[in-house]
Amino acid sequence: MEKLHGWISFPDLLIWLPLISGLVTFMLRKDKQVKAWSLFASLLTLAVSVLSLVYANDKILNYVSWKWLSTLGASYSLGLDGVGHILSFLTAVSFPLIFAATYKSEYKHSQAFYGLMLLTQAGLMGVFCAMDALVFYFFWELALIPVYFLCSRWGGEKRIQATFKFFIYTFAGSLLMLLGIIVVYLHTNNLMDAGGNIIAPHSFSINAFYDVAARLEPTKQYWLFGLFFIAFAIKMPIFPFHTWQPDTYEQAPAATTMVLSGVMVKMGLFAVIRWLLPMFPAAVDHFGYIVIGLSVIGMIYASLLAMQQDDLKRLVAYSSIAHIGLMCAALFANKQIGTQGVMIQMFSHGINIIGLWIVIDQIEKQTGVRKISQLGGIAHKAPALTIMLVVIALANIALPLTNAFVGEFMMFTGLFKYNVWVTAIAGLSIILAAVYTLRMIQHVFYGEVNTLTATMKDIPNSVKWVLGILLVMIFVIGVYPQPLFDLTKDTVASLLTRFK
Repeated sequence: MEKLHGWISFPDLLIWLPLISGLVTFMLRKDKQVKAWSLFASLLTLAVSVLSLVYANDKILNYVSWKWLSTLGASYSLGLDGVGHILSFLTAVSFPLIFAATYKSEYKHSQAFYGLMLLTQAGLMGVFCAMDALVFYFFWELALIPVYFLCSRWGGEKRIQATFKFFIYTFAGSLLMLLGIIVVYLHTNNLMDAGGNIIAPHSFSINAFYDVAARLEPTKQYWLFGLFFIAFAIKMPIFPFHTWQPDTYEQAPAATTMVLSGVMVKMGLFAVIRWLLPMFPAAVDHFGYIVIGLSVIGMIYASLLAMQQDDLKRLVAYSSIAHIGLMCAALFANKQIGTQGVMIQMFSHGINIIGLWIVIDQIEKQTGVRKISQLGGIAHKAPALTIMLVVIALANIALPLTNAFVGEFMMFTGLFKYNVWVTAIAGLSIILAAVYTLRMIQHVFYGEVNTLTATMKDIPNSVKWVLGILLVMIFVIGVYPQPLFDLTKDTVASLLTRFK
């Protein structure tokens, strides 16, 4: 391939580091070597991500393009804008925390497990950096395929059924998106070189896809919007495309569940921001109220289901659906403050939900159960775990001075500007979230110690450090979110300009 722009870039490193590290992991044999190497590789990726934030305004370092399939008009184009920076950093910071928190977990054929985890990270980074539709689709699939094997091989007793459902949903969505990509591609203009010579009759570049939107008549936008939206709605997921999520979260191994809920669901939201909204503004205006309606229904429905759950994993799974529903509704409300809130909330939700999964994993490892009705009195045996869980859980329901409050306040403000009644109905989810969260804290951590929790010990120092880092991020973002605003304001302004 011939380089078109730049010599070395942060997007390149963010993808190739975990990709190569994952392939190396498959060749290691000793479990200690596998774990140490995976943690080290993820820390290297985190270091690159931090550097990309330091040099966020340097376009040369944050954009790269190679000639790839010239006759098709596809190039290996990668770039980091505001939302790309936030989500690539979330991905980079999540993996070392997940590896550290689950360091003592034992996996049969651990080299395959950790290798697939790193390949998943590479796929996620590619999705968040892709500036070419074909490259985007390639990494979209690369991120999903390792997760399928992780769940089907290292999951729970019902992993086969859950994984099959996950596969059917995601595969169907991917096919619809591929069909949409091909149709839009066929509507692009001739791709020319600097001398004005035609290189290819069509192009997969993101700018070419954006230009198509200005020429497509509304009716064609409508059904193309449907193809892309269903694929992204499944990935988020929102009602009624959500039914794969609780089963998959319940059956997946703990580390994979953290990746799925903390990072991977953001693929759908990111795709809406990067591809769907800019490409089909007329369709977004036409169908926006339907999407908002589905999102709000999902928020209330998932919150009510969370209140009925006795399994900690399923409770957190439904809680996540409610939070994602609010983010989706705020995006389609098409208000600057709400869209800005989504940018902040995607990162905050990832941090909070990973913290909750770490706590649940620690409880299950020591007691062997996840049933709320079978637990109690953990605060007497594990005070450090309890304190950290309470803070993370309250952050998850947007307590003031925590990270989720900032984004949630802005998203509800955006919804309020869109429609007061929609905001009032969506606001019920706040009350419901407080009910099921406080109920869970009361029944699991307080009350009388029973035979299952009597032998519990407090969490090891490594897990304390991981949860401590998460708590620091929760309060820092809650008190001073300005850096995240500055990072994403240009992306928000550019996105909303297309709807004027």
